[in-house]
Amino acid sequence: MNKQSSSKASVLGLRHVALASALCCAGLAQAQVPAPGVTLYGLADVGITSVSGLRNGTVTQVASGIMEGSRWGIKGNEDLGGGYKAIFTLEARVELDTGANSNRPITGTQLSDRFSQATLLGLPSDAALGLPLGTVQGTVSKVDLALANEYGVNVGATGNRAFDRQAFVGLITPVGAVLAGRQYTPAYETFGTYDIMATQSALSAGQIVQFPAVFEIRTSNALSYRIVKDGISGSLMYAPGEVAGDSGAGRLLGINVGYTTNAFSVGLGYNTKNNELGDKSLTSTVLGASMNMGSSKLSGLVTTIKDDNPNGFSTISNLIAPTGSPAPVVAFGNLVESKFIDAFKQDGTLFHIGYRNVTGPHTISVAYNKYDDKRPANADLKSYGAAYTYALSKRTDLNAVLVRFDNSANAQVAPGGNGYLGGVTASAGTDSTGLALGIRHRF
Repeated sequence: MNKQSSSKASVLGLRHVALASALCCAGLAQAQVPAPGVTLYGLADVGITSVSGLRNGTVTQVASGIMEGSRWGIKGNEDLGGGYKAIFTLEARVELDTGANSNRPITGTQLSDRFSQATLLGLPSDAALGLPLGTVQGTVSKVDLALANEYGVNVGATGNRAFDRQAFVGLITPVGAVLAGRQYTPAYETFGTYDIMATQSALSAGQIVQFPAVFEIRTSNALSYRIVKDGISGSLMYAPGEVAGDSGAGRLLGINVGYTTNAFSVGLGYNTKNNELGDKSLTSTVLGASMNMGSSKLSGLVTTIKDDNPNGFSTISNLIAPTGSPAPVVAFGNLVESKFIDAFKQDGTLFHIGYRNVTGPHTISVAYNKYDDKRPANADLKSYGAAYTYALSKRTDLNAVLVRFDNSANAQVAPGGNGYLGGVTASAGTDSTGLALGIRHRF
């Protein structure tokens, strides 16, 4: 049956893609309260990166967001008395290399082979379908182009948002805080807490699961409740998809809990989101723990990912066979749609262990990450490396990151940074090494 939607752009509404970026962004929303008033704040992070294993060989470029995504924001609070305070945050991303508020992966519109080659998608040949030579691959390329338009940070049908990072207002009460607006999701906050890199740099565990991403990093139209008391913390989030005529379409539910002492911390986070048809889609569960040892810290996490109904694919058939198309064309469109849906389903486990040592102005971090892909594609991969930070002051530091991505026969991921996606290597199974040198300043 030919499925339709109000917008072709929703075909490819892979909003969560933008940030594998990565899984790749820091500055998790916290209900912390500064002195009363309004504060202008931000972070500027830029450097030089060199990434090997790409179609053009080793690519060297200036990039924004080596350790953290560059941003500026306004936040404020008002003491209402009786233990109540009103707060707000408006936070926008900015690309220091271009001045824009969005970016594309290093490799541009290129997608992994298993998403862009008709045979790897499991589609029959032109001859088997009785179609002119090149029709099947040409159709796949057409869909890929639409997908690629959604691949990046703050791009696509919902891109170019002025305050894409955060935009919320809230009320802090004696029994917790209630926030409303665009916020980080509970599972991602847990992930960021137990990633030794706190999602910073290409060494973060989230970098190896860029596309399709394994988390909803942020979500719009969200209501959340947060509480922190005696070392116990928790949050609950509900975000209706706000799709006309279907209250379940696009809906997200999330929860996290944690317990922290001076010596150790443990936490659990969970997100589940429906796709545009109201079917259960991306579901992520994170279990993490860390141990403090004076100037050192050991941290680890396990994340399970499941998605049997990927978001944004229900209009692929209509993109190929618009309303009124002959029955054979509609059948072909439905076939292509089903193969893309199968390709973007997710079932896997992400593992991370990391160690960090701080000595005076020197911070050294090492980490090992592995993704066990249980899909037929079996696109397993792992990354490992080290990051070094030298603090010039409390607000300014120099950073160096060296990371290696080992791709299995069907994996094809290249290192990026916290503020941008690396993209894909030259071909499936090609490994990649990333070296980044940068400066970060907070204001």
